[in-house]
Amino acid sequence: MSVDATVARVSELAVLLTFAPAAAAAPVAAPAPATAAPFGTQLAGAMAPAEAGATTPGATPFAAEISAAATRHGVDPKLLTGLIRAESNFDPNAGSHAGAQGLAQLMPGTAAGLGVTNPLDPVQSIEGGARYLRQQLDRFGGDPAKALAAYNAGPGAVEKFGGVPPYEETQSYVRRVLGYAQGTTA
Repeated sequence: MSVDATVARVSELAVLLTFAPAAAAAPVAAPAPATAAPFGTQLAGAMAPAEAGATTPGATPFAAEISAAATRHGVDPKLLTGLIRAESNFDPNAGSHAGAQGLAQLMPGTAAGLGVTNPLDPVQSIEGGARYLRQQLDRFGGDPAKALAAYNAGPGAVEKFGGVPPYEETQSYVRRVLGYAQGTTA
């Protein structure tokens, strides 16, 4: 359709709408107000039970997805939530200078090894992060501090130092995630 034909058709429709009898016009519902929540959060809230808190103001974003992935992989949901908060502050589009991406800040090679094809997809990122955290918990005897240190600095660093490596960034990360999980860090 040409531009002229399109303009002519829009004009015709405008005339029809302007001169339509009021009695013939069906009532039109007002559009729903726009929300600031990302589509994934809105969808999760619509699909999750109300007690999951997905739509409650101040609730943890992606709470239902985090809880489900934590349950599937046998990790503490509070620990996984704390990890995601520390890694991305619940921003599914987060990225690091090192190349990590998504909510769980998975490196491309790690993501691929975990079956994550799109680390920016919140569900895949949460699932991959839960799976990787479970692997590190298993590798380090269920010790959350060592597992988190391995998540942050790599399992080789934890093995090399026999525990949390003496890197300030990693030590701070472990304290922060554990604090979030215990509710003691704002």
